[in-house]
Amino acid sequence: METESEPYVRLASLRQLHQVMADMNTARSLADTLQTVADGVVNALGYEMAGVNLVRPDGDLVVAAFSGNSAAEALITGRVGSRDAWDRRLGMGERWGDLVFIPHTEGWVLDDDDVPQWFTDGPAPRFEDEWHPSDRLFAPMYTPGAQGGACGELLGVISVDRPRNGRLPGAWGREALQMYAFQAAIAISNARLRSNMQRALVRLEREQQALRASEESFRQAFEYAPSGMAIAEMGGEQHGRILRTNDALCRLLGRPASAMRRYAFSDLVHPEDIGTLLRTSAEGGRAELRLGRRDGSYVWVSLRNSVVADAADGPRFLLTHVEDIEERKRRELQLAHRASHDSLTGLPNSAELRSRLAARLCRRPAHALESLDAAYGHHPAFDGPTGHGFDFAPGAESYDGYDHHVHTVAPEGEQDDGTKGLAVLFCDLDGFKSINDRFGHNAGDAVLIEVARRLSQGVRDGDTVARLGGDEFVILADGLGRADAEDLAVRLRNEIIQPIRAEGRAVRVGASFGIGWAHCGMTADEVLKSADERMYVEKRSRPKQHRRAG
Repeated sequence: METESEPYVRLASLRQLHQVMADMNTARSLADTLQTVADGVVNALGYEMAGVNLVRPDGDLVVAAFSGNSAAEALITGRVGSRDAWDRRLGMGERWGDLVFIPHTEGWVLDDDDVPQWFTDGPAPRFEDEWHPSDRLFAPMYTPGAQGGACGELLGVISVDRPRNGRLPGAWGREALQMYAFQAAIAISNARLRSNMQRALVRLEREQQALRASEESFRQAFEYAPSGMAIAEMGGEQHGRILRTNDALCRLLGRPASAMRRYAFSDLVHPEDIGTLLRTSAEGGRAELRLGRRDGSYVWVSLRNSVVADAADGPRFLLTHVEDIEERKRRELQLAHRASHDSLTGLPNSAELRSRLAARLCRRPAHALESLDAAYGHHPAFDGPTGHGFDFAPGAESYDGYDHHVHTVAPEGEQDDGTKGLAVLFCDLDGFKSINDRFGHNAGDAVLIEVARRLSQGVRDGDTVARLGGDEFVILADGLGRADAEDLAVRLRNEIIQPIRAEGRAVRVGASFGIGWAHCGMTADEVLKSADERMYVEKRSRPKQHRRAG
């Protein structure tokens, strides 16, 4: 079962991974890009060493960059391995998607080939999922296909050695490395393209006699670039108006070249991204935004600007490179969803629940920490990120620091006084353990999935149903009075107690609900603790009943 801290670790790793992939695309040269790729595997993906093996024009692979060990870097950087030896490696071992893992039990046959290699010192593993010093893991990089389609030729291979935690990468780690290799291939291809175009521009400036040849070279690089390219006016009233596009950009947006010349990029960008475009429309600007297709849909792109001149003293134009990043954005959303949602039920997990709840609450003044510590103590189950058991809303400087914040209030007393607040319903299943014990964990999982479905169907759009862990669920329902919240708890309990089909039999579980109320000045953990305590008060006051599962 996933620990409570793992979603936070994944989110932190995901943010660092995004930063490294952004750095890959902003490196100044191909050499810088290659080194950034190697450093990112070590710094963001958590491997001790990594090398980038790049395919040369003759087909062999050279170690172009290395990270993690200066002694190994000096030993193997620049060394070449034959293509035949590399093809043999990539054709054996285990396939993890696009990754190739060669365990030490098979890799010994490669010890004498000509591929530069290294091994991390260490003892033999004691457990099955531990990394062996002689294990090998490769992430092939392929030239990107048109519009993110099928991969092209082999561009290079990222070799990694020993995850820092000493264990074989799991599903999330494998997918992260595979996605990283995909983005690295795009960054390296783009760095090569930029390098070629920059050389063409230098020739335009230095050699007037080679002007026509250089223009042809630029035209071919522009027209046949695998990603979108456009030339737009720079400066004046028509700044940003598109003058010329290549076929790749026309295909990406589903618009003919003649139609593209009627627009500026500001006409095509998503309304929410217009500010981003304006901030990055100058020389050297770079942005990730959405551009409109002819069918009305939008596609995520990475947009980069540089400047070209028609002649030495002639007008200057914006050369805009447009790269399709729709697939990357989709994978980022998938990874973020996995880190913030329960893998069994698909509901928001504990970390996401606390984040949503804390976003509604004002920060407690700092001078209140000492008195609240004395009142609540340091209970590990409710300690927040400050170590005092408090979750502070990001960006809030004080209790009154919200210029546009609608303060969350709670009903007073035990009677419904008409106040509408943010109700927090803590739900604990009764009799669930006996189902697990009698019928097995598969039956228990089926019960949890069905309970999650019934809870989700029983609340309004906009309410949050989360799985806190085990057989505990939490519902956040805003705009309810005390009577509304009690009615909701009764309706949800009546839904839960209906028979559930699990492993071919009908079983029943009960449900206990505790209703807490959130209001500004509380932390997320204090609100959850209040609802939890209310539930146990209800359980203690309820007559003892003998329940049977099934």
